[in-house]
Amino acid sequence: MPSPAVRVASRRPHERIPLTYWDLALLPADYLQYGLLSAPPPISTADLVDHLQAALADALAVYYPVAGRLSTDQHRDGKGDVVGCSVSVDCAGQGVEILHAVADGVAVADVAPPDADVPAVVRSFFPLDGSINYEGHELPLFVVQVTDLADGVFVGFAYNHALSDGAALWDFVNAWARIARVRLAPLPRRPRFERWSPDGDSAAPVVLPLRYLAFLLTKTQSPPPELRERMLHFSAESLIALKERARQELVAAGDEAGAAAVTTFQALSSLLWRCVARAQRLRPEQETACRFAIDNRGRLRPPLSTGYFGNSVYAISAEAVAAAAVGRAVAAHTDAAIRARVAAEPALVQPAAAGPLHRNGVVIAGSPRFDVYGCDFGWGRPLAARSGRAAKYDGRVSLFPGREAGGSGDVEVALAPEHMTALENDGEFWAAVSPDATHQLARKMDH
Repeated sequence: MPSPAVRVASRRPHERIPLTYWDLALLPADYLQYGLLSAPPPISTADLVDHLQAALADALAVYYPVAGRLSTDQHRDGKGDVVGCSVSVDCAGQGVEILHAVADGVAVADVAPPDADVPAVVRSFFPLDGSINYEGHELPLFVVQVTDLADGVFVGFAYNHALSDGAALWDFVNAWARIARVRLAPLPRRPRFERWSPDGDSAAPVVLPLRYLAFLLTKTQSPPPELRERMLHFSAESLIALKERARQELVAAGDEAGAAAVTTFQALSSLLWRCVARAQRLRPEQETACRFAIDNRGRLRPPLSTGYFGNSVYAISAEAVAAAAVGRAVAAHTDAAIRARVAAEPALVQPAAAGPLHRNGVVIAGSPRFDVYGCDFGWGRPLAARSGRAAKYDGRVSLFPGREAGGSGDVEVALAPEHMTALENDGEFWAAVSPDATHQLARKMDH
């Protein structure tokens, strides 16, 4: 059940923010879908939706581009012929939406069952399923769905990825939650909406050598792939052990420099990659890759502001199943490499692909650094986090922080059914997986 559009709480001058190459490349991709599972709030659902709407309107007064829409401008030559087009965020306060739904008979334990697949019902908790970012010309850039459960609530949302990356998204959601906890609470920092430019000046519109972009609406007619999804927990102790194991393997291989520089991310990525590739039963001659998004913010010189609100990620990959390969790919992603890539590659805007860019191996998204569990809307921290059906395929992995913090992490794995069955029988992989902390918390609620 939709509510009236949530608009910016205060009026502001009309503004347009041009999209960069990083933003434009995501126009064919799906909206991001994330959601938070929570205990029941101490107020009625009607009051809860009103409360979230009011806080969201206040948050949009600061994060005003989120309430806008995408807009395409055509560029003409001296003869008046269209030679290209550019896309901007039209910050005219068109608004966002909050929807309300009821999942009769579905409990918290049903949403996050122990040692089991993510239930199919969770997919219904997310709005704008199947929508791509280009549709933000007409669709809201942010849509929320509040779903009542028998003993809790699920707040799911869809977010236009062309507007920003996950780091900026979670900054926005945390700001909204902070305002909901204490209305009118000042935000710790204000976002910066000016897009990055290689020469340090204000970013000018990126003109694509295309007359129209409507071809991006061409979608595949094939049904979504049949997948199984598991949310797996890795305790801080387990991740420390993985890192030490990777370090020892590098020392044994004579790579002292790699051993000294190995990180927890590299160790976890190599485990996931190795075990998923084994589960996919690849032949020895088949290629496999580990592809992951990497944040450019701290790698640029000077680094981007911590409040940068936009996309600042590139996808990089490694082609050997080892922590050292992941480490080399990360180490090579320097300021010079980023600038060279921006200069050499125009934005590649193509219709959304039906699957991953590499058929074998893993594609890793998300980050354990995102402040997912800081999103307390006023009745306690979330019990669990989940993602929707968007951009799921065999070998897709999403990283989340662990709820108990302290260095733990959660890993959402999507695989073809036969590959998930093989992974479930992989002793090396399951030796690193920890007990499900979410289930333990849900069980305490029942008592």
